[in-house]
Amino acid sequence: MSRDILLMKLELQSNPEMLCVVRGALGQLTEKLGFPAAECRAVVLAVDEALTNIIRHAYCGSQGRPIELFLSRVQLRRNGASREALEIVVVDRGAKIDDKKLCGRSLEDVKPGGLGLHLIRESMDTVEFSRKKGKNQLRMLKLFHEPGPQKES
Repeated sequence: MSRDILLMKLELQSNPEMLCVVRGALGQLTEKLGFPAAECRAVVLAVDEALTNIIRHAYCGSQGRPIELFLSRVQLRRNGASREALEIVVVDRGAKIDDKKLCGRSLEDVKPGGLGLHLIRESMDTVEFSRKKGKNQLRMLKLFHEPGPQKES
């Protein structure tokens, strides 16, 4: 049985100018892990939205506050089967998240902004929020595709 493997750890400051660096690194990592192009873009979008929300809401736009990003290849047990996934954990020291605001707004409510949480949930297979020891933690999982049956030529 394989163990969880930390692939990358990023420590960054709450600065919107750094988001392009994270997008670039994450895009290359997901590509190397074999995700299809559309899923690479979806994972990058989810992380970008999460980091933007931290900067905007948890840190109220304040720059220079710490954000940690952990990317691991993990083994999951579901329904008696073992599956591999990319686990992304984002940690900040901002204000406690108001659980009532985690529902996101309705898609029928047409106006700019406010769809970050919806995009994160649509892009990832699992999205979990928690607060531990004064830190907000967002855990996201993206399952690797299982190889399908081989077609005969």
